[in-house]
Amino acid sequence: MEPRRVVVTGLGALTPIGNTLSAYWEGLLSGTSGAAPITYFDPALFKTQFACELKDFDPLNHFDRKEVRKYDRFAQYALVSVEEALQDAHLDVESVDKDRVGIIWGAGIGGLETFQNEVLEFAASNENPRFNPFFIPKMIADIAPGLISIKYGFRGPNFATVSACASSSNAMIDALNYIRLGYADIIITGGSEAAVTKAGIGGFNAMHALSKRNDDPKTASRPFDKDRDGFVLGEGAGALVFESYEHAVARGATIYAEIAGGGLSADAHHMTAPHPDGLGAIKVMENCLRDAHLKPTDVDAINMHGTSTPLGDIAESNAILQVFKEHTYKLNINSTKSMTGHLLGARSHCFYFKHKAQHRTPYHQSSNA
Repeated sequence: MEPRRVVVTGLGALTPIGNTLSAYWEGLLSGTSGAAPITYFDPALFKTQFACELKDFDPLNHFDRKEVRKYDRFAQYALVSVEEALQDAHLDVESVDKDRVGIIWGAGIGGLETFQNEVLEFAASNENPRFNPFFIPKMIADIAPGLISIKYGFRGPNFATVSACASSSNAMIDALNYIRLGYADIIITGGSEAAVTKAGIGGFNAMHALSKRNDDPKTASRPFDKDRDGFVLGEGAGALVFESYEHAVARGATIYAEIAGGGLSADAHHMTAPHPDGLGAIKVMENCLRDAHLKPTDVDAINMHGTSTPLGDIAESNAILQVFKEHTYKLNINSTKSMTGHLLGARSHCFYFKHKAQHRTPYHQSSNA
């Protein structure tokens, strides 16, 4: 069977530099930094006291009070970004075959704040410890695609991908292949994360992964800079509507881009450090190009992982030089983490989008969201 072509017909974003797709795009174009002192809790005792939080996000503008109590922030973010993506796709939810619409969603951690707060409350309870009945449903990463399917009645493939920083990339590749192979006509994909918590900041501080530039947060996320000292933790969500080309054309959808391919690989090297030669990054780019039937010289832009860590930026740069060789110097290379911080599972990479010049293309990553 000839694999079906897959296109992008809808986009949604909820980010530290904009709570809608258009606001996010304007933030990127203006070089806005989303980093600022942490407001969610008192960070005085932490080595890192800043992050890229969402700005002016009120869940009560999107959910009623009962829903807010039942949804961890990472699930709230997912629902908000998906709503925008579906509106952007002009998808008539009631007219589509809901058995043929799925959700494949990425989250590296899931409900970290929920887990943290429940454990803190348990530890503080000397007698008759109690847990919230929504503790487990709020915490698990798979609750985000579950809640999306419940809201819209979509009964197609539904699951979460959990693979650290690559979670939303894995979700997108699975979505691509499920449509290619005919298991669905439409899949809503992307990722969300809400790890700006005491546990998140404390945990990454313990790993020596975060920047400690507390005196100048806005310039702390500085990918490839010789003075970089770690990444800046971010939060948010990004959603994309993937659709078979035939289905999109039949309903007259606006097509942002065709997805030519995706790649997967593993460093098989260390729990936290990248392979010094960028071996995993080399393989994933080679696999992506092979899947897309493209040559390195066909690529004109790369949005790098670019976390601003001393080891990661070097390994990734070496990998690009290895794959693209002299063509590297003709590429447009950037890292949006300089503005959004690192959104963990709410971002993606290693995709090649075949753009159509007649369509506006505001952004081609998952949240990144």
